[in-house]
Amino acid sequence: MRGAALAKRGEFRHKQANPFLRQRPMRLIVLLSAFLMGLGSAMAQPLPYHADPDAREILPDLTPVPAIRFLTTADFPPFNFRDAGGELIGFNIDLARRICARVEVACTIQAWPWEQAADALADNQGDALIAGLDLSPENGQRFDFSSIYLSLPGRFVTRSGDVAGFSVAALRGKTIAVRAGSTHDQFLRRYLSDVTITSFDDELQALAAVRDNKADAFFGDAMRASFWLNENLGCCGFAGEPYFRPDLFGEGLAIAVPAGRDAVRHAIDWALVKLKEDGALDELYLRWFPVGFY
Repeated sequence: MRGAALAKRGEFRHKQANPFLRQRPMRLIVLLSAFLMGLGSAMAQPLPYHADPDAREILPDLTPVPAIRFLTTADFPPFNFRDAGGELIGFNIDLARRICARVEVACTIQAWPWEQAADALADNQGDALIAGLDLSPENGQRFDFSSIYLSLPGRFVTRSGDVAGFSVAALRGKTIAVRAGSTHDQFLRRYLSDVTITSFDDELQALAAVRDNKADAFFGDAMRASFWLNENLGCCGFAGEPYFRPDLFGEGLAIAVPAGRDAVRHAIDWALVKLKEDGALDELYLRWFPVGFY
């Protein structure tokens, strides 16, 4: 789902038809601080639940699945990337290993360049691709997808003192910072015509405008905003509820499998339900997203 031009290193990047699921590596400090933050405050966060509860009784026939060969990339922190020692780590890496352990099959994880990853899956170099591939009609012709394991809502960010009293109705006449041309920009212009929209080249500039008191609020991709908030906890926070709009913000993250590989897909879906039920999915979310975006 990558497709747009790359921004310079260290900034948010938009690399797919839906530009909200993938980005190149962010500054190392963001990743390090995510590791170092305790889970005490995180435990109070709302936790995502995207697995289909009706699937809990669907027990997959694992006979055709002796192992799952996961493909991924190494440039999508905090989902899949290499640490200072070169080891492949991240939310997706941990999730792939938990899936294999839950269905009790052997597991391998191999990193490919993004431009080659989907073709490698199509060429039977792996059984599943866990790398944020877009759930587009084009990809739907080539692959089947698991259930969604993480959605990416839009959210407002305000200065800390404005969080408690925040309401959308009170935004009338306020200035909202947004990335120019984004689907979040479209959302604001469609549904909040009585606010002043200030557009910026990227989310970092838009969020900084709120911090610097040049805008009353930011609206944009909640996951990316959570990374920025992790470095700016003293100034700002999420305000109001998350907005889930798959038609605008993307359906979310799912695992791609070769078309017709139903045994693998069913095993993954079953594992996702079980991992939610036993708390493992929540544990991974809290570990990798200490500033939760739900």
